[in-house]
Amino acid sequence: MTMHTRTLGTTGPHVSALGLGCMGMSALYGDADRAESVATIHAALEAGVTLLDTGDFYGMGHNEMLIGEALRAAPAARRDQAQISVKFGALRGPAGDWMGYDARPAAVKNFAAYSLQRLGVDHIDVYRLSRLDPGVPIEETVGAIAELVEKGYVRHIGLSEVGAGTLRRAAATAPISDLQIEYSLISRGIEAEILPTARELGIAVTAYGVLSRGLISGHFTADRRLAAGDFRAMSPRFQGENLQHNLNLVEALRKIAEQKGVSVAQIAIAWVLSRGEDIVPLVGARRRDRLAESLGALDVRLDESDLRAIEEAVPADAAAGERYSAQQMAHLDSER
Repeated sequence: MTMHTRTLGTTGPHVSALGLGCMGMSALYGDADRAESVATIHAALEAGVTLLDTGDFYGMGHNEMLIGEALRAAPAARRDQAQISVKFGALRGPAGDWMGYDARPAAVKNFAAYSLQRLGVDHIDVYRLSRLDPGVPIEETVGAIAELVEKGYVRHIGLSEVGAGTLRRAAATAPISDLQIEYSLISRGIEAEILPTARELGIAVTAYGVLSRGLISGHFTADRRLAAGDFRAMSPRFQGENLQHNLNLVEALRKIAEQKGVSVAQIAIAWVLSRGEDIVPLVGARRRDRLAESLGALDVRLDESDLRAIEEAVPADAAAGERYSAQQMAHLDSER
């Protein structure tokens, strides 16, 4: 396995070719084992992964505290290499219900203060609004993060799930290092306008959902029973005929993976890696074995014939169902 670094935008930090998305260790995908989660973070750091991604609303602070615990127990050299990306702005009630977004400048600074405390760090490497707040101009939100940068509490400004127009307005306000957005073989909406705009502006992309929440991992089956509270139970792509259609795409992809002697997950991650040096895939491994499989994608080389075969097996727009429910899609500036 060869680990190399990529730069998040023209002004961003150097991070490993893959990042670790830690959300599933705390929320939305059923119960996770805390000790195994910490061990997985340690294994990622040991393997050379530098980017750890979280959100202050993942488990209502649980995820940040988990990462803080893992970093405190890690060797100093590994702890120092970690680059932490934090999303903020989502409002949740005591029962876990979603209550909208708050991107007012005062709220930005308040959220950051709590994140620094929970993480046990003196700065956040990349700080980003989780979803656009329709009631607050993006210039005001980015300006507030820029003030945190000036004071040393934040190193770089990021965004999440915003469209090309918002990207331009934000970049005109302050340097933007990175856009976090869903991108995978079956979620390619960014290719038409958002990705070209990001590249024009020198903004890198952190791609989440590279395995579409496990759907194209090669491990998901039609008869799988999802735990209570698992986000996928309400996801259109995991429902009825949509699920079977999408799993048929996975089987087509599996034939290509088997010919190369790799797993479905590895070839799906390798495809995202092949899209450009400015794209860093996040892998949502919750266990060390899944992490090891994902890291194996770094050794997969896709030539032109491989890429053509993958495109034929899983064409753009081949997936059945939206990536979020209609209510959640309404909050995505990137879809407008």
